[in-house]
Amino acid sequence: MFFLFFFVWIILNGRITVEIVIFGLILSAVLFYFICRFMDYSMKKELMLFHLIPLFFQYFYVLIQEIVKANLCVLKIIISPEIQPEPALVYFGTDLQSELSKVILANSITLTPGTITVSLEDNRFCVHCLDRELAEGMENSVFVELLKKMEAEERKWR
Repeated sequence: MFFLFFFVWIILNGRITVEIVIFGLILSAVLFYFICRFMDYSMKKELMLFHLIPLFFQYFYVLIQEIVKANLCVLKIIISPEIQPEPALVYFGTDLQSELSKVILANSITLTPGTITVSLEDNRFCVHCLDRELAEGMENSVFVELLKKMEAEERKWR
């Protein structure tokens, strides 16, 4: 977070001089101290975020792949006159622990074409699918596996 503050400071100044860098370092340190002291943040959380960065990139890569695959499936349904889609409401449960992971999963499902997360109550999802084929394996998807890895990594740092 310290580096983010410093990076924003440098960008907003538009130029780099010794005075700007020194003042930016001091200001970034003060802001970082403030969030650690009064906003329940710590260096431990900062280190945890650094360890989660590879998983975030992997998740983003998989999300893009799934969006492309779902686009092709929806395109096939639209273009082929002989294919009759079977819309369905699919209910499934998950054993994800954190609310953030559940919301990320719900948003990832909604971002993939042909599926919309209708509701999320406790550990139960309701997803509307354009076709039953798009709903297969949702409860054990690669999204769920990556989110479980992220939760496990986060638990190590508690």
